[in-house]
Amino acid sequence: MGPVADTSANSRRTLAFLIVVAVHVILIWGFNAGLTDIMVEKVLGPMTTDIIEEKKVEEDKPPPPPPKLETPPPYVPPPDISIEAPPTENTTAIQAVTTTAPVAAPPPAPVARAPVDVPPKPNPRRPFGSAEEFYPPASKRAGEEGSVVVQLHVAEDGRITDAKVQQSSGFPRLDEASLKYVRTWRLLPGTRDGKPIAMWHSFKVTFKLTEAK
Repeated sequence: MGPVADTSANSRRTLAFLIVVAVHVILIWGFNAGLTDIMVEKVLGPMTTDIIEEKKVEEDKPPPPPPKLETPPPYVPPPDISIEAPPTENTTAIQAVTTTAPVAAPPPAPVARAPVDVPPKPNPRRPFGSAEEFYPPASKRAGEEGSVVVQLHVAEDGRITDAKVQQSSGFPRLDEASLKYVRTWRLLPGTRDGKPIAMWHSFKVTFKLTEAK
């Protein structure tokens, strides 16, 4: 039994080998005969190819022309301007330069206030005498009466230093009598800003008849 079994195994190996060789031969022939394309068509179905037209790439637009550069105007040199200093006069004066600050102007002087004058007036301690005492008898007999304005110069102590007729009564005897009368007065002197001063002042003396003569 041993030798028969070995022969059967060898026969199977030989047959398998021949089958493999036959399959390879058939495949090689099929490739050559176009069977491969038929098998691929059966398996994958018919294949179509589309020709995709390449889009024509638009040509790049030409770049914009460069900006025109304006040609600058030709250089014109500025005119020659000469400034001549005025001629200086020769002088013998000495010009001094000082750095001292200017002296400030003094403040304006205060406005002078008008003095306050108070005229002479009667002194209550020395009342005037009666003008009747100086009424000329001839004037009384002639019926002369009237007023005389006399101008008196009164000293600082109140004395009458001068007297004159400023406005006449129209009767010389009455004018003269009025001057004699006022020289007997003693007045309060006039003052300026409160200080006694000598000054002129006018007074009126009246002569009037009280009864017929």
